[in-house]
Amino acid sequence: MTKVSLPCKSIAWLFVRHTSTGRLQSFACSEHRFPRTIFPFLRTMSTNTTDNQNRGSKKPKETLRHVKSREQRKRGVDVHGPATVYAQVVGAGSRDNGASLYVFSEFNRYLFNCGEGTQRLMQEHKLKAARLDNIFLTRMSWENVGGLSGMILTLKDTGVPEVVLSGPPQLEKYVNAIRVFSGPLEEIKLAVRPYTEKQYTDDTMTKSPWMLSSKGHHFSHFIFISGGKARATRDPSLVVAFVCKLHPKKGNFLVAQAKNLGLPVGTAAIGPLIAALKDGKSVTYEGREIHPEEVCTPTDPGPAFIVVECPSEEFVQPICIHQQYQRGGTEDPAALVVHMSPESVLKTDEYKQWMERFPSTTEHLILNEQVCTVHNVRSHKIQTQLNLIHPEIFPELHSVHLLKETQAALHVPSVRAECLLKFQLRPKIEWQRDAIPSCDTEEFVKEAAEAPNFLQEVEECRRAEKYPEVVFLGTGSALPMKIRNVSGNLVNISATQSVLLDCGEGTFGQLCRHYGDSVDETLAKISTVFISHMHADHHTGLLSLLFQRERALATLGKAFSPIYLIGPVQMMTWLNQYHDHCEEILSHVNIVPSKVLCEGAEVSKFKTKAFIQALLKKSDLAKFQTCPVRHCKNAFACSITHQSGWQLVFSGDTMPCDALVHMGKNATLLIHEATLEDGLEDEAVEKRHSTTSQAIGIGMKMNAEFIMLNHFSQRYAKIPLFSEDFNDRVGISFDHMRIRFGDFRILPRLIPPLKALFAEEIGEMEERRGRRELKQMKGVIAESNEEQRIPNEGETGKGAKREPEEPTQDVGRKRLKTN
Repeated sequence: MTKVSLPCKSIAWLFVRHTSTGRLQSFACSEHRFPRTIFPFLRTMSTNTTDNQNRGSKKPKETLRHVKSREQRKRGVDVHGPATVYAQVVGAGSRDNGASLYVFSEFNRYLFNCGEGTQRLMQEHKLKAARLDNIFLTRMSWENVGGLSGMILTLKDTGVPEVVLSGPPQLEKYVNAIRVFSGPLEEIKLAVRPYTEKQYTDDTMTKSPWMLSSKGHHFSHFIFISGGKARATRDPSLVVAFVCKLHPKKGNFLVAQAKNLGLPVGTAAIGPLIAALKDGKSVTYEGREIHPEEVCTPTDPGPAFIVVECPSEEFVQPICIHQQYQRGGTEDPAALVVHMSPESVLKTDEYKQWMERFPSTTEHLILNEQVCTVHNVRSHKIQTQLNLIHPEIFPELHSVHLLKETQAALHVPSVRAECLLKFQLRPKIEWQRDAIPSCDTEEFVKEAAEAPNFLQEVEECRRAEKYPEVVFLGTGSALPMKIRNVSGNLVNISATQSVLLDCGEGTFGQLCRHYGDSVDETLAKISTVFISHMHADHHTGLLSLLFQRERALATLGKAFSPIYLIGPVQMMTWLNQYHDHCEEILSHVNIVPSKVLCEGAEVSKFKTKAFIQALLKKSDLAKFQTCPVRHCKNAFACSITHQSGWQLVFSGDTMPCDALVHMGKNATLLIHEATLEDGLEDEAVEKRHSTTSQAIGIGMKMNAEFIMLNHFSQRYAKIPLFSEDFNDRVGISFDHMRIRFGDFRILPRLIPPLKALFAEEIGEMEERRGRRELKQMKGVIAESNEEQRIPNEGETGKGAKREPEEPTQDVGRKRLKTN
């Protein structure tokens, strides 16, 4: 085809001639901006078969800078301890954010425990996960490993070549189990350090793990089943404590004192002298003997710190009888002991006495549920501002207060954990509180009120029937971020029954923040969970939810009953492996494979039929249907039809899908993913997701009464970019947004105040889109010029020139007629 672009004052015409038909098409556009509708057309014309074949190939990741530095350091001769080391609280141990500790040095980064929400906290507070090279686990429980699978996937995608994992003996089995949904993980080396290794070292410190058992010192790791196959057993009686000793650091060279003593500071001769003096050797210069203490600060021998988890009173004695803890295997006492222990343990006399055996110079950091701190500040900020728009659709967030139990009276220097609290180990041992986040609601409100036209756009809205009610717990995609968590949607069918649609990492934490002290009642109402597919951002919050639900039922004095779990058959493989090697979990679920709920599917197993009938009866549902969608293998959407007649359809992750349209015909509400903005259709195809207009188009084909868009790419953290297809039947979701069917007329009216609140972010996204479109247009024009330079078949020789085309004048005349 031949393309010619002719500018004329403020109007440009783009002419496209198809070589096959000879037909000429024209597009009018402004001098500085081309209509977006033209770009998919141009990209289609300019893309050849080779481009399509190469689209899937990825550019190899470059070696991360800190990895190169580490390799260079290994080749160096003068190896000494780091200059700066500190331990920092990530999760303080509250019910919604389990205990986790980040240890920083300029050489290495360490993470002790990685429960759900850890990655999100690290991202929000700029603790770079890409620099992690060691992850330690004190116990094989979901509280400690719930966020590990997501963290590993993020490290893999970031280009981290290797991560060393240390913990209980079941850790290797856990890593094998997550491959059920994560794939082979070939791009990252997961080195599981043997738990029997007594000591290991790196550039920063020496670590000594101590394996402890509530049953005594002897424990078995294997049982034998039929066929002679060994299967590792879960063993909740095991914990691992870690004693960490920093490497010594040579003293600093004091330049001023060296000059006073006549040393050749600033010359090449000073190098060997400094090296000898920092090594503790005396030197002689111009007949004068100079001792190290005269020009160097003392060598720092390296403090030690201990991380210990004592989950219950059963572990108190095994922990307290180990005298090695007192000095960490060194002559120097520990500078810090991190206690991941509940209040019931801290109150025991034996544990108190053990803490008191440490020197008075040792500081103790307590991480448990009796803390009072805010972790997800950005989530609170945006919810506070959205609450100004509509206080019922965007309710205020809450904290879970568990201070009913009195805190233990400790007679040692102790500090209760707060998010981002630091304990500096080097250069100076001290507490640092400057990074602890504050949650100033008044400041959040003031900032929103200052947004131009925001308060003028905010309208009072009324509410209709209370049920059904949809609470969006996670509206982002891929990985949890500071504003949008990953997929999770709670459908409150009635005052007593709820269904959860997807359960990404951190879903329980979102429930805690949304319902506060009422979270137990909310958990007790959840009877059914639907998992759309096996990507980690859609199901790795499930185990935490199940464990917490069991706890909630016990707290409320209600009989335990398993939930009905609807999901791909691979979900059972994952749960079986976790059940076998980590913790008992299968009694929490009654599995219904998604495929048996598809239209026309036959249910052969009597037990599965019974489960289906029971879940329908329990939630007053007339129908629960699924259909396969266009995403990954074994990805499903679902449709819930209530006995009263309303129908809710959830797309999960999918490209535009006719099967979904058929299943959801005339639905009351469609919740559809809109991962990418319009103009990124090629990327949507590559990642098998939908754009905004594609999602709206499916809802229109379905004739849904209302369409809620969710599962936005994290590039749209605060608000997605609006498309021209938005109408009065479309709304956008936010984390902690709560809607009812009576809100459909209100939701479109929220768009103006949302645009006012996030005007700056929308402007930046539109600028990026404009730059992207301009770049695409330049590429198309450049390709057109290149094609024009290629000689026709009738021309001979490589140097043949292209003759001016006759139709050029005709084209000009056509353009002039339109002016």
